[in-house]
Amino acid sequence: MKVLIVGGGLVGSLCACYFGLRGHEVHIYDFRNDPRTEKLSKGRSINLALSTRGIEALSRVGVEGVILEHGIPMKGRMIHSKSGEKKSIPYDPVYKKCIYSVGRKHLNELLITEAEKYQNVHLHFNHKITSVNFEEKKIFFKSADNNNSELKEDKGDLIVGADGAFSIVRREMMKQPMFNFSQTYIEHGYRELTIPPANNFKMESNHLHIWPRGEFMLIALPNQDDSWTVTLFMPLVKFDELQGKEHAIKSFFQQNFPDALQLIGDSKVIEDFSKPSHLVSIKCTKYNVGNKAVILGDSAHAMVPFYGQGMNAGFEDCRILDEFIHSEGLDLEEALELFSITRAKNAEAICNLSMYNYSEVPQKTNSGF
Repeated sequence: MKVLIVGGGLVGSLCACYFGLRGHEVHIYDFRNDPRTEKLSKGRSINLALSTRGIEALSRVGVEGVILEHGIPMKGRMIHSKSGEKKSIPYDPVYKKCIYSVGRKHLNELLITEAEKYQNVHLHFNHKITSVNFEEKKIFFKSADNNNSELKEDKGDLIVGADGAFSIVRREMMKQPMFNFSQTYIEHGYRELTIPPANNFKMESNHLHIWPRGEFMLIALPNQDDSWTVTLFMPLVKFDELQGKEHAIKSFFQQNFPDALQLIGDSKVIEDFSKPSHLVSIKCTKYNVGNKAVILGDSAHAMVPFYGQGMNAGFEDCRILDEFIHSEGLDLEEALELFSITRAKNAEAICNLSMYNYSEVPQKTNSGF
C-alpha cells in the first residue's frame, strides 16, 4: 500500500514509522524545510509533557528508548504561591510513575530520523499542499516558497492528514456529507519565556512548576541544557493591555510572580514579552473518507494544553490506527470506519477534560496554601 502523509510534524513522523515498519511505501509531504536544518522558531510551545499514553505508542515502533534518553522526568507538580512558598504534589505516589519534559523540535527531529531509517519511507519537505482529491486518492502541491511554481500531484492508496489544527486535508473533508466540525477559541493566549541555565540551581528539578494566579498562570518545564521553558497563560485582553509598556510588564511580574521574575530577569521578561499565540479546541466527526483518507492528531482533535495530552493523544491515534488497519478480518474501509467511530468519542472526551482544566488548574492548584 502506498501511503501519503500530509504533515511531517510529531504525529505525521510517528505515523510514518508505523507504516514504514509494516513495509508500506510511505511519502511524507510537509510545507516546512527539514526541521533538522532549521533554528528553533519562536511563537510555538517548545516543551511538551510525554505521558504513558504517548510512551506506549512510541514503544510499538521501538523508539521510546531514544526519546526517553533525552526526556527529563517530572515526578510531580511544584506549586508556587505569591509569597514564595512551594508545595510538591506527586503525580503517582503509589507506583512512582512520571511524565517527561521533551523539546518539541528535538522530538520531531528524532522521529523524522527514525522514520528515515526505513528505505520505504520518503521525505518531501518544502511542499505546500493546495488541495486533495479523495475520489482519485491524489494530493496536489507546489513549492512552499514559490506559489507560482508548477502544480504537481501524487497518487496513493491512502491519504493521512496529520497537518495540524488548520489541516488542509480536514478542510477538504468538510465538503463531505455528514461531516461535523466545531472550533472554539478560548479567551487566553500564551507566550514563551526562559529561565537561563545559570539559575537552574534555584529550581527543584524533576518537577513541573506552576504559579497559579486565578485568571492567569505560569508553568515551567526543564530542558536538557539546564534552562527552563516558562509559559505565561493569560487573557488576551491583558496581553493587549501590557503590550509595549515595559514598566507595566515588570510591575505585573513583580506583583504576581516575584520569585519567577528573579529567575528570568527583568530585561529578559521585557524582551520576550510580545504578542501571544492563540489557543483553539477542535472537534469533528468523522475522521475518515471511506477507504481513501483519515485524519490524526490536531487535524482531528486539537485541544487546549491544560490537560497535557494533545501530543500524547496524537501518538495514541497512530497506535490505534495501526491496530485496526492490520487486524485480521478487516478491510481498509472497515478499519478506518472503526477507528473513526471509536477514536472520535475518546478524543472528544480528552478535549472536554482539557477545556475543564482550563479553569481548574489556575484556580485550584494552589488551594492548599
